[in-house]
Amino acid sequence: MAKLSRPRNDRWIAGVCSGLARRFGTSSLTMRVLFLLSCLLPGPQFLIYLAIWIMVPNEERHPAHV
Repeated sequence: MAKLSRPRNDRWIAGVCSGLARRFGTSSLTMRVLFLLSCLLPGPQFLIYLAIWIMVPNEERHPAHV
């Protein structure tokens, strides 16, 4: 499994769904659909999304090869 980080590309809002998709080996579209469907259920999904956004770092930039 990949390290959990928010990618610099493939973002829609904050990269949370893309980061989780990479971590669990699924597509970012699948993760986004699952998140949207989970919002139809009662619970703190949006607060968890915000917490992940705050706590999970951005993907590290790799220095350009010279």
